[in-house]
Amino acid sequence: MPQQQNPVESGKENTQQPDGPPEERKRHPPLPETIVVTSLSLGPLLIQVANMATQPISAEEQEELREAFAKIDVDGNGFISKDELNELFRAANLALPGYKIREIVQELTKTSDRLTFEEFTDMVRGLKSTEVAKTFRKAINKKEGICRVAGTSEQSGAQHSYSEEEKVAFVNWINKALEKDPDCKHVLPMDPDNDDLFTAMGDGIVLCKMINLSVPDTIDERTINKKKLTPFTIQENLNLALNSASAIGCHVVNIGAEDLKEGRQHLVLGLLWQVIKIGLFADIELSRNEALIALLRDGESLEDLMKLSPEELLLRWANYHLEEAGCGKINNFSSEIKDSKAYYNLLNQVAPKGDEEGIPPIAIDMSGIKEKEDLKRAECMLDQADRLGCRQFVMPADVVRGNPKLNLAFVANLFNKYPALKKPENQDIDWSSIEGETREERTFRNWMNSLGVNPRVNHLYADIDDALVIFQLYEKIKVPVDWDRVNKPPYSKLGSNMKKLENCNYAVELGKKEAKFSLVGIAGQDLNAGNRTLTLALLWQLMRRYTLNILEDLGDGQKVVDDTIVSWVNQTLTHAEKGTISSFKDMSISTSMPVLDLIDAIQPGSIRYDLLKTEDLTEEEKLNNAKYAISMARKIGARVYALPEDLVEVKPKMVMTVFACLMARGMRRA
Repeated sequence: MPQQQNPVESGKENTQQPDGPPEERKRHPPLPETIVVTSLSLGPLLIQVANMATQPISAEEQEELREAFAKIDVDGNGFISKDELNELFRAANLALPGYKIREIVQELTKTSDRLTFEEFTDMVRGLKSTEVAKTFRKAINKKEGICRVAGTSEQSGAQHSYSEEEKVAFVNWINKALEKDPDCKHVLPMDPDNDDLFTAMGDGIVLCKMINLSVPDTIDERTINKKKLTPFTIQENLNLALNSASAIGCHVVNIGAEDLKEGRQHLVLGLLWQVIKIGLFADIELSRNEALIALLRDGESLEDLMKLSPEELLLRWANYHLEEAGCGKINNFSSEIKDSKAYYNLLNQVAPKGDEEGIPPIAIDMSGIKEKEDLKRAECMLDQADRLGCRQFVMPADVVRGNPKLNLAFVANLFNKYPALKKPENQDIDWSSIEGETREERTFRNWMNSLGVNPRVNHLYADIDDALVIFQLYEKIKVPVDWDRVNKPPYSKLGSNMKKLENCNYAVELGKKEAKFSLVGIAGQDLNAGNRTLTLALLWQLMRRYTLNILEDLGDGQKVVDDTIVSWVNQTLTHAEKGTISSFKDMSISTSMPVLDLIDAIQPGSIRYDLLKTEDLTEEEKLNNAKYAISMARKIGARVYALPEDLVEVKPKMVMTVFACLMARGMRRA
């Protein structure tokens, strides 16, 4: 179908985050009044619905539709099945009559068993113009477990909502995770029955702590303001939290410090879910957990398994154990777990049997599986999960209702504690092919995810082999993409790779002709096949252009090159009577002192030099300084993606981004 704009670009204006891209600080233009849908993937009825005097969907509504779609698309593959359409309409607060949904499902079945987000939004445009519009978004008042938020969006007039169940789940998770942290005693434990959670987020401390729980050492504890808080030091904490969340791959473009101070429920819960999910999924990856190879199926290669997302691996893990128990498979963690029977059998399979020395057996009482009522059966099942220390995230009602987000978290937590997998032995497996993610790859992946690319990038090369994410990045750096030339999923089985290769060829063409990148020797085949060196070369140029665009926007379009940044850095350091650098390869950067001095020059008095070692540094002391420097850069408002090790090892590319982001921060202060 024709694309009027990047299909994933949505969100409100962000004025809180200093280093967001210029285009994301502007209002998104309204969609056209009429959009003619001609996609062959939609049946006649769906095309008719989508073309009925279609009404524009605001960016705010687009974001809420995307959130609803994501709740149902648990595995994050960009599709929902026809069987999940009814749940999707309910999640989007579209009160569609049952017969109408059945008609749409029947039409969808004629052409495809799956629906993309773009096809869903086309449907909604048509539905907004029908009688359904009278109940569009009104169902939110009646939907069980959904709370209305005071006030409406300035842009669309739409009223925000949040899930009471999610609030309760996150409160209980945080209370348990941080119960022994002395820095959080002023707000913990939180009461799940009131708004404690939203108040507790206001000073940034709990959020910083949760980020470090998900990705250890992201934030240097020395940089968190913990005592005698003032509006200024609270703002610093929130800057630190938001910029650090972005650095680990959270999409925070629509969230500012004021939103957290005011405890805006839907934004707080959205950010917390991203942080918690990143932590839960951290070890659900083959390079970090080789026992996952037990999930390899006949006829599959190791590469096939490595391409699976954490959600897909969790589903496969659950089905692996259900098969071992002689039970039927499940297709999702929503509609197919509502009776708790799959959970009962899963718990029974993964519970310790006493096989390993020092681990006592835990027998699961299966009698509750015979309970006639779903809610009572769910309560009994969770009692057994509690014996494993894995009751977190769901209440009985969440299981019975099939809340996909909370059930996914429940299963992820269970996997992390009791994977019950053994690394296969005596198999002809090339273990050397299982390579962990490099720092550079992780930086690029987190940068892309922080910009809100869809689908989310879990495995750098596998998830960009059709170039759809690359096209979104081009639009972020103001390179126009002709979406009519782009092949979009679902791809046919026979022509799948050819369609992806065509996209990759177009991506390289755009890089050469429009972006003027240096792509000598790089072809579409290299992106499609995941050539590490050549793919990273393109991603680096995209990230570099993105960073320089921010500076050029601040400098009224004046072209910025490396020498421009070095010159500004040295002028600022000289004015503050501090030492200068010769280039981004200057070995003095390994101590992080030039970075720390620049931060202090931008915000005088911000650096605690008494916490640092400045001369005759060991490697450990250099890393200690670097951790402090990166966190301090984020604390004063610079959205830095580089890692402390990049400073210690003086990686010129990443060093450039650190100084460029600090330059952007300094220019805003000028």
